[in-house]
Amino acid sequence: MSAHMQTTAQRASSDAVEQGEAAIVVDNFSKSYGSNRVVNHLQFSVRQGEVFALLGPNGAGKTTTVETLEGYRTPDEGTIRVLGLDPLREAQTLKPQIGVMLQQDGLYPGLTAREVLHLFAGYYKQPQNIDALLERVGLTSAAKTRCRRLSGGQKRRLALAVALVGNPALVFLDEPTAGMDPQARLVTWEIIRDLQQKGVTILLTTHLMDEAERLADRVAIIDHGELIALDTPANMTGVQNANMVRFVAPAGLDCQQMAALPSARKAEEVRPGSYLIEINEAGSIPALLADLTAWLRDQHVTLSELRVGHGSLEDLFLRLTGSEVRE
Repeated sequence: MSAHMQTTAQRASSDAVEQGEAAIVVDNFSKSYGSNRVVNHLQFSVRQGEVFALLGPNGAGKTTTVETLEGYRTPDEGTIRVLGLDPLREAQTLKPQIGVMLQQDGLYPGLTAREVLHLFAGYYKQPQNIDALLERVGLTSAAKTRCRRLSGGQKRRLALAVALVGNPALVFLDEPTAGMDPQARLVTWEIIRDLQQKGVTILLTTHLMDEAERLADRVAIIDHGELIALDTPANMTGVQNANMVRFVAPAGLDCQQMAALPSARKAEEVRPGSYLIEINEAGSIPALLADLTAWLRDQHVTLSELRVGHGSLEDLFLRLTGSEVRE
């Protein structure tokens, strides 16, 4: 782990102490199953009204952490507080204040979408209007369709509606856009942003790095049950202190010519068709972008992607956790 990432992880430790402003506090949390420790002294907090993304490869401890926050598992060590409450001992007080969107929808297959929402609305004192909520998640036309006949994306949208029907102060969203088409995905992003504007706190888990990068105020990456990075997406990807530009174009461009641009110091093709250019001491990112785009125009080169900073959140995630797929 780099010095920067050590610093961010340590910052999480002190951040967790600020319980007054926190919607979630995870303090020295550990959990084992038999001899397998899946969460190891995890420490972070989520501020009220924040969209907080919890990321990690399969087996990193995300699900155990979230299920403990939701009150379904008991910590072996440490303390958990959600909206100032113990999720297990004060579950009766906490449950009406939170909404949970499960990865496995678990909806009643014989009920219609509207019937499912009506059922869950009955658990709350002041639920949302069911028809308005169905319209918000794009399920008006499927309101009378039985759950077993809904598509995967429609089931995800219904699961989102179920999580929101009780007007929660805090929402847990587990892979919220999995299986959705691009249009439904954008609508879901809009809903999440609207919730935040209303002061709702959102804990998001996702395997889609662009989703975390666009939606989250802060991102925590955990691996092997430990926190390995915690910061804003911009800080993580180096946008705030950018000294390089990355772009995607046809392979084989002349890196020597790019390195000779007035604002450039170094240029390399890091993999076929993927380029990185660093600015020189006298240059700036706007100047480098102007030099680069003018050169690409003169070379009749078409860009397919252009990014300022050290790389994407996905690049960082793979660098920190490894690129191998884990079950």
